[in-house]
Amino acid sequence: MIRLLSIPALLLLACALSGVYGMVHNQVSYSISSEYFTKCKFDQFDISQSVSERLGAAIVGWNASWWMGAFIGLFLVPAGMLVRSDLGYVLAVLRAFSVVLATTILVGVIGLLLAIAFTKADPVVDAMLRDALIDDPVAFRRTAALHNASYIGGLLGIFAGLATVLKAFLRENDRLNFRPREVEE
Repeated sequence: MIRLLSIPALLLLACALSGVYGMVHNQVSYSISSEYFTKCKFDQFDISQSVSERLGAAIVGWNASWWMGAFIGLFLVPAGMLVRSDLGYVLAVLRAFSVVLATTILVGVIGLLLAIAFTKADPVVDAMLRDALIDDPVAFRRTAALHNASYIGGLLGIFAGLATVLKAFLRENDRLNFRPREVEE
């Protein structure tokens, strides 16, 4: 019964973690390129000009990422059912969520570092962005790379989270000395 009751709570937690991650992530992104938000994302997410830019970036972060938690949860919450005990189930899924979060952060940072190292001025792309009234096209593209890398990190995190659940399942079965029955011929 605890397991069934925990499913919606775990899915809501996954959405909340993803949304908060997006809010914090966008504060870093805003520091790299405020124009990414003021000239692109605020219009895309219909953020009022009366809202402060930092708050607007946080709202965009929530709206752009909470759903990723639902997507991640749709994989990890059912996979956790492999773990037999109710407490073990909840702990395995929570551990998997933390692994997804760490993977997302790591891949996002790697994406940003690669963007810093390799995103240089590009006359063609920069001209298109300047036509869109972007004053610092390199910073704009670096921020876009950070965002893309974070989504990739979330997707890779699903696999890392599934591995975490599988590890919990195997550890529990080893502790219970569970062995499949041998079929006699």
